[in-house]
Amino acid sequence: MAKVKKEEIIESIKEMTILELKELVDLIKEEFGVDPTAVAVAAPAEAAVEEGPSTVNLELTAAGPNKLAIIKLIREITGLGLKEAKDIADKTGVVKENVDAKEAEELKAKFEEAGASVELK
Repeated sequence: MAKVKKEEIIESIKEMTILELKELVDLIKEEFGVDPTAVAVAAPAEAAVEEGPSTVNLELTAAGPNKLAIIKLIREITGLGLKEAKDIADKTGVVKENVDAKEAEELKAKFEEAGASVELK
């Protein structure tokens, strides 16, 4: 049997009606035991999982021994007042929401350098 070129297959598919295409898909499923729709849907989902989240929340878990430096850092990052920044440092919690992952890593490094414990969620 002569090998059929991909271009010839594509041209044949272009000439088919919707009903003929559905029958072709059903035959492919039956012949090869493959559902092409499952493959088409699974591929983008797998790619998204590998990339990881694009934004994260920066959460302070412990202010550490140098609380004053942490309060200053919170004020610098968020623009909050002294009382609000002190409340976050005292109670711990989310410092900044929906931060770009790269920026969050940089902020985490600053907090850890100042002696705080931070998580990215």
